[in-house]
Amino acid sequence: MVNPFHLAFPVDDLAAARTFYGTVLGCAEGRSTEAWIDFDLYGHQIVTHLVPDACHGGSEGGGGAVDGHNVPIPHFGVVLDMEDWKVLAERVRSHGIPFGMEPQIRFAGLPGEQATMFFCDPAGNALEFKAFANMQQLFAKQ
Repeated sequence: MVNPFHLAFPVDDLAAARTFYGTVLGCAEGRSTEAWIDFDLYGHQIVTHLVPDACHGGSEGGGGAVDGHNVPIPHFGVVLDMEDWKVLAERVRSHGIPFGMEPQIRFAGLPGEQATMFFCDPAGNALEFKAFANMQQLFAKQ
């Protein structure tokens, strides 16, 4: 079993965060106050903190070149099994959330071949969700 991680990050609108993480991504809500909300993101604890003037990454931040694509830096997400990844991709699409990188297979035929997608939350925080047909490839070297 992998220990759950904890990640706290800024958002500029808690109601929008509640809708995005709770409704769009389907995260169960944990404790909350008027300043923050805990969410269960596939067994990991993420916490949205209200920071009205926060500067976010996502499409407005810097990027890094990976497999011929410019990916937003910073970003976070979860490595899912392939079926959960496909369900999430459809869920995000059905809610009209624009993808920064459409769901696709990267590094095809190479060590580390993976399904990946990028999109941003309403505050501009970039998220990446990926999956591997073979989880043994998670830390594969090129």
